Amino acid sequence: SSLLPLRLQLARAFARQPKAANGTVSTTTTIMLNARKKILKEKGAAPTALEEEVAKALFDIEVSPSSDIKADLRDVVICGAQDLEVKNRTALIIRFPFRVWKTVQKIQGRLIRELEKKFSKKHVIFVANRTILDKNFRRKGLKIRPRSRTLTSVHESILEDVVGPAEIFGKRTRISVDGTKLLKVMLDPKDKDKNDVEAKLSTYSAVYKKLTNKEAVFMFPEA
Repeated sequence: SSLLPLRLQLARAFARQPKAANGTVSTTTTIMLNARKKILKEKGAAPTALEEEVAKALFDIEVSPSSDIKADLRDVVICGAQDLEVKNRTALIIRFPFRVWKTVQKIQGRLIRELEKKFSKKHVIFVANRTILDKNFRRKGLKIRPRSRTLTSVHESILEDVVGPAEIFGKRTRISVDGTKLLKVMLDPKDKDKNDVEAKLSTYSAVYKKLTNKEAVFMFPEA
């Protein structure tokens, strides 16, 4: 899908901003326009209020003098954000374009910590935006379908995204009598105390279900 050039998105946003009496744009508007640079929506779609809030938080971290990840954040943009209610907690799912995902992974733990300070009481989850190619891929002019674009592969990658920066230690699928499948995901014990991971296990299950429509439970291996 084509993406409207960022410069054009910003120009349109700028044109819509209220001007002061002398024709200049207010400081608040300037901050919002700078924050808008952190959002890249498909086909120039308007960002939601939540996406603008996340973009502003990212921009604040990027310009903070005390931030040790500001250089990495310079090229990082988001392409979506949504809230998901999980029991007595809200999960904030933030989507990143795949081209910036490697950079995000480098600072994932630190960036999640910073964002969770700004969005208190929310569990922040990062996911890369990936395209699934179905079996009609030849109609799109492709001779072969890369394995990384199959449904199975994308769902495996989402599983790894959701628990990041923790790592998956092992997986097994349990099939019940009625044929339903439940994926049991073991996380690496060394990650137990990182980023409050243990408190997020039910959040991981809810987010994975939301993104893939598949059931999974997350746990640490018993000592």
